[in-house]
Amino acid sequence: MKAAIITIGDEILIGQIVDTNSAWMAQRLTEAGFEVEEMQSIGDDADQIKNTIGEVIGRVDVILMTGGLGPTKDDITKKTLSDYFGTELVFDDTVLENIHNVVSHFTSLNELTRNQAYVPKAATIIQNRVGTAPITWFDHRGKVLVSMPGVPHEMKYVMEHEIIPRLQEKYAPEAYLKRIYLVKGYTESALAMYIAGFEDSLPQGFGLAYLPSLGLMKLRLFVRGEHRLDELNEQAEKLDGLLGDAIIARKDLTPERLLGERLFEKGLSLATAESCTGGNIARLITSVSGSSHYFKGSVVSYANEVKIGVLRVSQQSLDRYGAVSEAVAIEMAQGVREVTGADCAIATTGIAGPDGGTDEKPVGTVWICTIWGGRQVARKYSFGKYRESNIQRASNTGMLQLLEMIE
Repeated sequence: MKAAIITIGDEILIGQIVDTNSAWMAQRLTEAGFEVEEMQSIGDDADQIKNTIGEVIGRVDVILMTGGLGPTKDDITKKTLSDYFGTELVFDDTVLENIHNVVSHFTSLNELTRNQAYVPKAATIIQNRVGTAPITWFDHRGKVLVSMPGVPHEMKYVMEHEIIPRLQEKYAPEAYLKRIYLVKGYTESALAMYIAGFEDSLPQGFGLAYLPSLGLMKLRLFVRGEHRLDELNEQAEKLDGLLGDAIIARKDLTPERLLGERLFEKGLSLATAESCTGGNIARLITSVSGSSHYFKGSVVSYANEVKIGVLRVSQQSLDRYGAVSEAVAIEMAQGVREVTGADCAIATTGIAGPDGGTDEKPVGTVWICTIWGGRQVARKYSFGKYRESNIQRASNTGMLQLLEMIE
């Protein structure tokens, strides 16, 4: 079954906000067995909304729309859909009751909010349990169009609890089966060359997607149809044998979540000493709910004075080897573990760029030291020329280096 996603809002087109809704919806639709054919972002313009629907609806079975459903004058989606489907807006007391239940604990019901209870007469109305804008579901000549709020948490709630279950019941799409591999030590092209024979021999209907990110590769082996589960398991076993120790994990998790899981499972604590990453590793780790169980804290020792005064890095090491060196990375890791009492440590020191590089230590040079128990590993990396990617690559690599030690 084919689906399209349309996000509405001038704020998307001018770059005021990033459209995260489309990516999230596409992932959930794919997992539910639907094939997303296209995604579009359009402005708050009635003619553009109508024209886009008219162009797309002939190519897909389902259209999911978000945006333009608020109480203000620029929220025109509901009226535009009523016009497109040749119906009228009518007042719905059940919607008003739901709105009252949502807002009564923090504000009074004003006229603009009350007007959201006007809904298209020809639509099936789905109550928004976490917001005031109702969801409208149109069945039109065998096709479905669903209009949802653009507020991400409202959209996600109704997708999970209402829209996906209803779509699956209506269309009974084939199951989307997949296996995920997080792989270290390969660039995208090198990995593709290494497993080219395996990929060429995959049975018809199977696919292999390469999803590179900074510091690691993600592979997705997939096929549609519950009846092909045994085949998927057989192909996954072959891929396991090929990749071997290069596999970091067989699930779709970020490095910070993978590392957090292992630390929690083993009852270990972690601290970070960061120079070139500027606290980014600590930010990523603490973005995970429950990280307080294993994360002690971080010292962002950007200046040498902090390296010396807080982490007890020796002036002799700095003078002899420089701040970007194996010796300083090791002393930073040892220092932060002593200061915090953590079981494990990650330390980064390098040249993020775009300035500060030399012939001996060009931009992108990073030393990472990880410590666990009585072991320590210090490695030198050469990442690239661009500051943001260097910071992210160093962050991911530091977490994966420690994960490798723990495993």
